[in-house]
Amino acid sequence: MKRPHVRSRKITLPRIPHWLTVGMLGAVAMLLFILGGIIIWAAVMPIPAINDFENRQVAQSTKIYDRTGNVVLYDVHGAVRRTSVLLDQISPMIQDATVSIEDDTFWQNSGFRPLSFLRAMFVDIFAGQYAQGGSTITQQVVKNTLLTQSKTIPRKIEEIILALRLTRSYSKDQILSAYLNEVPYGGTIYGVEEASQHYFGVSSHDVDIAEAAYLAALPQAPTYLSPYGNHRSDLDARKDLVLSKMKNLGYITADQYNSAKAETVTFKTEVTAGIKAPHFVFYVLEYLEKKYGVDAVEQGGMRVITSLDYDLQQKMESVVSNHAPDMLKNFNAHNEAMVAIDPKTGQILAMMGSPDYFNDSIQGKFNDALALRQPGSSFKPFVYATAFEKGYTPGTVVFDLKTQFSTACSPQDVANNTPPCYSAQNYDQQFVGPITLRDAIAQSRNIPSLKTLYVAGIPDSIKTAQDLGITSLGDPSLYGLTLVLGGGEVSLLEETGAYGVFANDGVKNPTTGILQVIDKNGSVLEQYSPQPIRVLDPQIARQISSVLSDDTARAPDFGVHGPLWFDGADVADKTGTTNDSRDAWILGYTPSIAVGAWAGNNNNSPMVKNIAAFIVTPMWHDFMAYAIQKYPADNFPPPAPDPAFDSLPPVLKGNWNTDPSKGVHDLLYWVQKSNPRAGPPANPWSDPQMAYWDYPVQLWVAAQGSGAASAPALQGVATTDQYAPSFEITSPVSGVTISGDLPIDASVGIPSQSTVASVTYIFNGVTAGVVTTPPYNLRFSPHSRGPSILQVIFHLQDGSSAQSSVSFTLQ
Repeated sequence: MKRPHVRSRKITLPRIPHWLTVGMLGAVAMLLFILGGIIIWAAVMPIPAINDFENRQVAQSTKIYDRTGNVVLYDVHGAVRRTSVLLDQISPMIQDATVSIEDDTFWQNSGFRPLSFLRAMFVDIFAGQYAQGGSTITQQVVKNTLLTQSKTIPRKIEEIILALRLTRSYSKDQILSAYLNEVPYGGTIYGVEEASQHYFGVSSHDVDIAEAAYLAALPQAPTYLSPYGNHRSDLDARKDLVLSKMKNLGYITADQYNSAKAETVTFKTEVTAGIKAPHFVFYVLEYLEKKYGVDAVEQGGMRVITSLDYDLQQKMESVVSNHAPDMLKNFNAHNEAMVAIDPKTGQILAMMGSPDYFNDSIQGKFNDALALRQPGSSFKPFVYATAFEKGYTPGTVVFDLKTQFSTACSPQDVANNTPPCYSAQNYDQQFVGPITLRDAIAQSRNIPSLKTLYVAGIPDSIKTAQDLGITSLGDPSLYGLTLVLGGGEVSLLEETGAYGVFANDGVKNPTTGILQVIDKNGSVLEQYSPQPIRVLDPQIARQISSVLSDDTARAPDFGVHGPLWFDGADVADKTGTTNDSRDAWILGYTPSIAVGAWAGNNNNSPMVKNIAAFIVTPMWHDFMAYAIQKYPADNFPPPAPDPAFDSLPPVLKGNWNTDPSKGVHDLLYWVQKSNPRAGPPANPWSDPQMAYWDYPVQLWVAAQGSGAASAPALQGVATTDQYAPSFEITSPVSGVTISGDLPIDASVGIPSQSTVASVTYIFNGVTAGVVTTPPYNLRFSPHSRGPSILQVIFHLQDGSSAQSSVSFTLQ
C-alpha cells in the first residue's frame, strides 16, 4: 500500500539575538570555570588523617555573655567532654540506630546521595533558606572537619567532592567511627561514649535498644531535644521514629520494636560545669540553634551578647533559693520560677526556671518559666482591658452574688455547679453585692470577672491577650467563661511580657534575650533593634495600671499597705491561684520593669490550699524591692478624664441603683452588651444571661427590705447573712499541717464596712497577741506541737464582737 503524500512544512524558529547568545555562552563558561576551580581545589586539597578530625572540630568556640559583654555565662566548648572509643566498642544498636535516622543507605552509598540532595535543595528553595537535610554521614564528617559552616552552593559542591574522596580513602567503619566519636550530644558532651555515660551511666557498649534510639535522636537538635528541657515529648517522638526506621530496615524485629517503644528510660545527669544563669543560657542556645543551626552554634565561634543583667540575675537566684525551703515546708511547693523584663525594650533581664538547675529531685533543669500552666486570676487584666476598650469603665457596677451562668440549667440553680450547670464561687466563698470593676479586679472577685468576660466577649478577650504577646491560646470556641479564671494555659515568660505592655502605655516590644550575635570573623549576624508596636490604647493601659496599683481598692483583701505594697514606689500587680492550688502566680510592674513569679509542682500535684498572696508573693516582693531600686521609675501616668463621662449611663459611673422606678437590676438591664455607651437595650430580657443575673439580684433586694431603694451607691456589702462577708481567719487554713519550727503568720478577713477596735489571737487557750491597727494580722511563735486551735476575737468599736477559729496541726 502506498503511503499518502504529506506535504512537508517548514518551521521557522525565532532568531536569537547575537548579544544574548554571547551572554549565555559567557555565563556557561563562567559557571564551568567556577566548577572546574572547585573540582581542582577539592582534588588537590589534602585530606588529613581521620583520627585528627576531632581536634579540628572544637577549634572555634561559641561564647555567651551577659549584657555588658564582660561576664561569660557559658562557653559552649569551655569544658569539652569527649571519650573516643573504637567502633567495635560501640553497641551495634547505636550504630544501626544512627545509620537508620541519619543516612539509611550509608553502607551502600559513595558518600553522596543525589536524590536526597535534590530533595533538600527543593526544600531550601521553597523555604527561602538553607536547610540541614540531605547530607550523608560522610558529608557530615567532612563539613564538621574540613570546611566552614557556611551554607552556600560552592561550599556544598566542595563538601560533595570531598565526601566522595573520603569514601575512597577510608572504610565505612572508619567514617562511622569518626562520626560517632565527634558528634555533639548536648552542652559539652561530644561523642557517643561520653553521651552514654552522661545520660545513662553505662558504656556505649552496654546500652539497650531504646537508649540507643535516644542517642541517635539527639544530634539533630541537642539543645532543643535535651531530655532535661521543655521538649521531652519531641525527643520521645524522634526516638520512636528512630525505632520505626530500625524496624523497617530490618535492624530490629517487631517484638524488639514494641518492647523498646514501651520502655521507660531513665536519664541521669551531673552538674554542668562553668555555666551561669543556666535556664536562660539554654533558652538562648535553643533560639540560636533554631535560627543558625546546630553546626554554627557548636563550631561557629560566635560571640553572643545577651540581654541578661547578671547582677539582677544573681539577686533573683539568691531570693528564690532563700524562699524555696520555706515554700516547700509551708505550702508543699517544690518548684518556683521567676522572670524580669524591661517593658521599654522587651529585653529579658533575669530568668530562673527552677530553684536549682542542678537538683534532679525537683526536675531542676525543666524551665518552668517557659512551661504552659493555668494562670488563675492573673489572666483577668486582659479581660478587663477588653471590657474597657468596649466602653465599660473601672467605675462600672455589677452584682457579686451567687449566680447560675449555664443556660442549660435554671436561673434558680444558683448553687448548682454540676455539669452542665455552672455556678462559680469566689475564693473566700463570700458575695458582696454591688461592686465596681475597679474593686472587683483589685480584690479578684470571680463572679464580677465572669460577668466582665461575658460583656467583653471571649474572642475579643483572647485577641487582646494575643495582641499583648500570649501565643498559647487557640480557637476561642474551645473556651468558656472560665477563661477569665485561668481556664487557658500561658507561660510565665509570655504573661510577664504581656503585663509589660500595660507598663509601657500599650506599646509592645517583642520579648528577646539577644542584643548581638557576632561570627568568628567579626561580622554582625544579628543586632537588637527596637520593634515597638502599639497594641493597646494608652488610656486602656493606664486604666489597668491605675486599678492594679490601687492600694485602697485591694485593701479589703490584702489590708492597707499589705503584701503588694511598696513604700515610695508605684507598682501595679495581680495575683492568681488555680482552684486546685496547683499553680500560684503573681505579676507586677512599674514603667521600668515587669516581674512575674510562679510556684507549684512539676508533677502537677497540689500545694497546700492558700492564695498566691501567701504562697508566692513574699518571694516576688523581696526581689521586686531590689529591682525597683536598680530600675527606678516615675509613677504611672494617670488616665485622662473621660470626655463623655457626664453622658454615660449611671451604671457605668458607679451607681447601681440607676432608676428606682424600674427596680434594681444588674448591668445587662441598663446597657447594650457590645456598646454600653449607646444607652439601654430595647429589650434587656432578650439577652440569654439577663434572667440568670437578675434572679439573685431580686433575692438580694428582697433581703434588703425597704432599704434597698435607698441603699448606698458603692462597694455594696450586703447586709444579709446570706451574702455578707464574715469575720474570718484567712491563714492558717483549717486542716493544714505546718512546721512548728517557724513562726505562724496569722491573717484575718474583715467586712469592708466594719469598724474594728482590736483583734485578739488565742492559740491553744493562751493569748498570742492583740492587734489594734489594720490589717490586724499577727506573727507569733507557737508554744506547742500537734493538733492546734487558733481562736480570733474581733472587738468592734460599738462594743459588740465576733469570733472565728480554725484547727490545724503543727509538726
